[in-house]
Amino acid sequence: HEVDADGNPVELHLVMDNYAAHKHANINKWLADNPRFTVHFTPSHASWMNLVEVWFGIVERRAIRRGVFTSVKDLNAKIRAFIDGWNKRSHPFVWTKTAEEVLAKANRKKTSNADH
Repeated sequence: HEVDADGNPVELHLVMDNYAAHKHANINKWLADNPRFTVHFTPSHASWMNLVEVWFGIVERRAIRRGVFTSVKDLNAKIRAFIDGWNKRSHPFVWTKTAEEVLAKANRKKTSNADH
């Protein structure tokens, strides 16, 4: 376990999508038994907020789409080569909107009636 300067376990925050499997009884029990983990769920239908989705999109567009792969091993090697190249010239993703702007979009009211 990671500990802080005083030797206390480090509190870890997990950000997860709202997928039902993350709320399964086994997961809830594990979290209850491991209180240093705090889970935060993204709003439903808000995958655009999850920057890992952006990363997967980049990998898909630049390393996979229209590619030719002779085997799963070849596919894995080409993805790994892309990731290695990305990491050599990488920079962190940066939000371009304020937290208030992101939350306003996440919490906006629906404008159409889907009950038709």
